[in-house]
Amino acid sequence: MEVTKGDGGLKQRNCCGKFNCSKADFLPEPSFQDWPSYLKALGQTGTRFRDRITARSPEDFELHEVRARSGHEMKKNLTWWDLTWFGIGAVIGSGIFVLTGQEANEVVGPAVVVSYAVSGVSAMLSVFCYTEFAVEIPSAGGSFAYLRVELGDFIAFIGAGNIILEYVIGGAAVARTWTSYFATLLNYDSSHFRIHVSSFKENYNELDPIAVAVIVIICAVSVYSTKGTSRFNYIASIIHIIILVFIIIAGSTKADTKNYSPFAPYGAQGIFTASAVLFFAYIGFDAVSTMAEETKNPGKDIPIGLIGSMTVITVLYCTLAVVLCLMQPYKEIDVNAPFSVAFKKVGMEWAQYIVAFGALKGMTTVLLVSAVGQARYLTHIARSHMMTPWLANVNSKTGTPINATIVMLTATAIVAFFTSLSILSNLLSISTLFIFMLVAVALLVRRYYATGETLNADRNKLIAFIVLIISSSIATAAYYGLDSSGWIVYVITLPIWFFSTLGLWLFVPQARAPKLWGVPLVPWFPSASIMINIFLLGSIDKDSFVRFGFWTLLLLVYYFFIGLHASYDVAKDETIASAPPTLEEGTVDK
Repeated sequence: MEVTKGDGGLKQRNCCGKFNCSKADFLPEPSFQDWPSYLKALGQTGTRFRDRITARSPEDFELHEVRARSGHEMKKNLTWWDLTWFGIGAVIGSGIFVLTGQEANEVVGPAVVVSYAVSGVSAMLSVFCYTEFAVEIPSAGGSFAYLRVELGDFIAFIGAGNIILEYVIGGAAVARTWTSYFATLLNYDSSHFRIHVSSFKENYNELDPIAVAVIVIICAVSVYSTKGTSRFNYIASIIHIIILVFIIIAGSTKADTKNYSPFAPYGAQGIFTASAVLFFAYIGFDAVSTMAEETKNPGKDIPIGLIGSMTVITVLYCTLAVVLCLMQPYKEIDVNAPFSVAFKKVGMEWAQYIVAFGALKGMTTVLLVSAVGQARYLTHIARSHMMTPWLANVNSKTGTPINATIVMLTATAIVAFFTSLSILSNLLSISTLFIFMLVAVALLVRRYYATGETLNADRNKLIAFIVLIISSSIATAAYYGLDSSGWIVYVITLPIWFFSTLGLWLFVPQARAPKLWGVPLVPWFPSASIMINIFLLGSIDKDSFVRFGFWTLLLLVYYFFIGLHASYDVAKDETIASAPPTLEEGTVDK
């Protein structure tokens, strides 16, 4: 594909298949033609930012003109069956095999099942929001596309940048854990398969070639064919489900109800604290929404695939937690390999190998679906030119974004090769909760605001109610994090959240109704999602907030020096995809 405009205009090319690529293949926008052009663009940073911060990409433009920038269409060959197994494969991984024992032993006791239920409700609320967006805006951009349409370029870029980091860190952590379980399966210590380099800094000196090899194989499978990836995924996921069912049945034969007393030794505080951690066992479903562009019938397939898979996952998690706590007293549950050690202690040592094999299968599918999802996020960001359009290329033969897949998995492999699991595990996903909260806000904006149609008074009421919902949620989370034993502040913050949501429901008319599938009980479900996600954010450790702030700062530097100017040029260029130049221009209602 090549689109050109003479005399310094926008040039769009793909060098895929060429042996030599020029700067124009990676930075084709007029602002980067030469140093004088770039310095001129930097001088207009303030003006350009004011324009882009109010820019909301029209839905049709996002689905057609922006998609066309990839050169080739992704193949529409996925059904609800594929999406259901993608959802299961994306979520059920190492979390259930590690976090369950850790939280049951140290934080919550047998009430870990309640913590899983609370986390599952939170995840399901986010799934509802993602499902409506994926049905209405079936784009490979996932949450980036949703936020771009409803909240604008700037918020979309910050949100998507954090999701990409989360994918890289999460993929690297799973790959390192894959090596550990592989070693367990062969009766070796994980250090046996890693290379120790004493001259490197601690926590970065245990090199993991097996993790890199696994990522390379995952990369090859995911770029070959999305449909082929789906077949591999659901076969592996079916085997994984069979193993989980075996764990439930075999473990139930060794159940002792005495182990369930006391049920909640750490009270409500332990339940909610554990919920914040166990929420991460549900992460991954957002990757399925990025496959909407390749779905045959989004209106039917996506709701069944996303909601169906999350329902199955929640039931399995709760059942597994119950079985584990019935097999052993909660204080005797091993924090590193809870199920394997539990079977060993009840005289079924042979079952620990089945558990290790099941964990290995689960982590493989998590890596696979994560690879597919993160590549599609990056592809759509590149379509907007916030990152080099070279990453937006979709291969004509495979119908997959090869460039984006290779770049993302290369970054994941590098992190996995050098960085120890202890470092990666400390970088818990503040980014994911942040993006889930933003998607819920975007859904409220989508339902209650339409440019040129919503009255100014209704718009102002919408803004006020959303600000109150977010503020009361932050205050609740902050107070819980500082002094969860008190209750006075909750008497103030929770009613503010409730009456703000009620006010939105009663006094602001909805601007649009969903065409095919919609979240029920709007605004209550999205508002509850905002509250729960922010509340769980309040339980996350300080290191995660430091990482979030540092990474967001790097994103801002990149955006103001490169991303802003590239996306501004594309939005203002009259020849891009033959779209009117005002389609992406920022507007403010008078």
